[in-house]
Amino acid sequence: MFSGLAGKFKSLFEKFEGQKALTSESIADAVREVRVALLDADVNFKIVSSFIKRVKEKAIGRERVKGVSFGDQFIKIVHEQLVDLMGKESSSLNLNSPCPILLLVGLQGSGKTTQAAKLSHYLKDKSHCKKPLLVALDLQRPSAIEQLQVLGKKIDVDVYADLKQRNPVKVLRSALAFQKSEGHDLIILDTAGRLHVDEQLMDELAEIKKIAVPDEVLFVANSATGQEAVVIAKEFNDRIGITGSVLTMLDGSSRSGAAISIMEVSGKPLKFEGVGERIEDIQPFNPTSMADRILGMGDVINLVRRAEEQFNQKEQAVLEKKLRKATFTYDDYLAQMKKLKKMGPLKALMKMVPGFSEIEDFSSQELELLNTESMILSMTMKERLCMCEMIPTRRMRIAKGSGTGIHQVNKMIKNFKQIKKMMKNMPAMKKKLEKSGKMPMSMDQLREKF
Repeated sequence: MFSGLAGKFKSLFEKFEGQKALTSESIADAVREVRVALLDADVNFKIVSSFIKRVKEKAIGRERVKGVSFGDQFIKIVHEQLVDLMGKESSSLNLNSPCPILLLVGLQGSGKTTQAAKLSHYLKDKSHCKKPLLVALDLQRPSAIEQLQVLGKKIDVDVYADLKQRNPVKVLRSALAFQKSEGHDLIILDTAGRLHVDEQLMDELAEIKKIAVPDEVLFVANSATGQEAVVIAKEFNDRIGITGSVLTMLDGSSRSGAAISIMEVSGKPLKFEGVGERIEDIQPFNPTSMADRILGMGDVINLVRRAEEQFNQKEQAVLEKKLRKATFTYDDYLAQMKKLKKMGPLKALMKMVPGFSEIEDFSSQELELLNTESMILSMTMKERLCMCEMIPTRRMRIAKGSGTGIHQVNKMIKNFKQIKKMMKNMPAMKKKLEKSGKMPMSMDQLREKF
């Protein structure tokens, strides 16, 4: 996602090397390339023009800040304007009523059914503790009900469907009665895809909204649709009244300008984004995170969020104590790897780390993680607890038991020892870097300098 856009921004920022001031002449090339990059990403033309105007107003005449290059200053200005364009702050769902109702609307093929299941899974976890009910109101698309039922079963969420009924309004009334009897405290309505020019279907959607009185009306937009999705979001808002949008398929789209445009055009915030095929691959939309990704700075905000979901503070304190006392074992190593896998594919996680977004091939690292897990599981309990020396005969047995080679076992043991040593020395290394002033400057630190 945004790889082409991020690459263009990176190349234009290099143009500021040697510049002595931010003037209309010195930023002309950079501004021109920002405009082209955004238009190529299918950002709305009027939005691009307005964005460029604001960047120029902020940049021209800006004095040099001590310790910060003009290139970094320009990056900060572009970053700030992108964040402003996409809503400044995250916008959460309205879940304050006893049984919130979320109504999902949009075009056919935008991913509403999948997003309904993803939202159910997201709101069902320990942080929200909801008991969702998925309601199948898509009676237009063949197999839509079956798809929702399969997804519901996969995530252990109830699905209400009526295979004999062809009127979604009647299905909705029955579902609301069912919810009251079964004690669900969240309802997600999956409606049929429709064009905003289809009067009959839009009237049907208006009636569904009138009966359900939803707390949220979420327009689900496929980011690959580009500007068209943005225009249609505005039409749905004018006709039905949406409260926000969910952007899907951001992981595979080169035309992700919809993420930049949709809030400005529709006037309603982006609330969630789908970033992968797994049921877990949905996250709250964060304008700062999106701006970071567009500028090729990784996605630290969501990386930290995922880590916090898997690594609680108590566990981290225990782990830190083990590392400092050099009692970190292969069992601990294995437990950390399992938590890492729950955070998502290694390729996706590494793309979130600043400086790693351009690396394409992580397949070998994925395989190495699997092999490491197999090797540790092939160890005896004493070996896993580091209670015996890893002599050659033990290493040979581990290689045979895990289906790997002796050189791979040797490499894994070497890596384990290096990680153990590095983590033990991490606090001292950090203090040394901070004293020398060689710690890399984060976006937060860059902001503080202004």
